[in-house]
Amino acid sequence: RVYTAFQDCLFEMMMLVESVILKKLEGLSECDVSPLHIRRSTEKFLLFLKEHFDELFGKMEEMLLQLVLNIPKNVLLPEDKVHKQYPYSKEQFQALQDEIHQLQEQYRAEVSAGQALRAELEEQKVVQAELEKIMQCSDGLENICREHWNCSFRESFAFLAPNLKKLQDKLKDVEEKSKKIKKLD
Repeated sequence: RVYTAFQDCLFEMMMLVESVILKKLEGLSECDVSPLHIRRSTEKFLLFLKEHFDELFGKMEEMLLQLVLNIPKNVLLPEDKVHKQYPYSKEQFQALQDEIHQLQEQYRAEVSAGQALRAELEEQKVVQAELEKIMQCSDGLENICREHWNCSFRESFAFLAPNLKKLQDKLKDVEEKSKKIKKLD
């Protein structure tokens, strides 16, 4: 930034000098120098100054870095007080970074596990609601069985289960015979 600022200032000064020379030249009527010649001469002089400025700026930059921008080791800046209070070696710092990374991974795993548990809890609520519906239906059947047949639902279910199996078998036989008859037609 400093280099660019110096270059900009040098360029502006040369443009100012050139404009002053051109104004003075307009006042002289018998001069053979053209504005184009002055422009070329100004550009040559600017190039000469820039080359010398680059050499000088390299030296000036070294001096600035050594004398002005260099902070002695015994000087403690306000932002360095933390480092003085809590000194860490590179290995200790790396160990802390590794621990932070490990803790972040554990946190992510716990968040993921929490989400999975919440999803499972929602599933269990749905299953619980379905189970309650089945229990209500079962209680209703139990009440109907007591009122009409004077027996419990379990007893009637135990009685009906073998009969239902027989009924299913007969239904299959009828369907098979029906298919055979349709094939013969």
